[in-house]
Amino acid sequence: MDERGLAHVWAALGYSMAGARVLFREEAARLELVLLAVAFVLFLMTGANLLQYAILAGLFMGLICIEALNTAIELIVDRTSPEISDYGKQAKDIGSFAVFCGLVIFCGYALLVVGLQSGLLPAL
Repeated sequence: MDERGLAHVWAALGYSMAGARVLFREEAARLELVLLAVAFVLFLMTGANLLQYAILAGLFMGLICIEALNTAIELIVDRTSPEISDYGKQAKDIGSFAVFCGLVIFCGYALLVVGLQSGLLPAL
């Protein structure tokens, strides 16, 4: 069926929500939600401003996008190459490294804001 206009947007939203349901069945994505909740509470406790919350939300969206792509890579590798292969391992390892980089950025920013807001770090 060739969907156009609003029907296309509605269908795309449905596909996206289906993808989110698949993603959040993964433990790593659920742990990243916990990490966001912890960061949010620390931001509340230290008096972060609206811009800092917005940046945190944007960084989390970036992190969860990386996690989604990594999960997609893992699903494809597991489906197309059920036997253990160097290529499959390398693809999964690279995806994992991308998630690690996203976590470093997210956590680094959160710790920087908490440190600055709480006075543990000197103002820049």
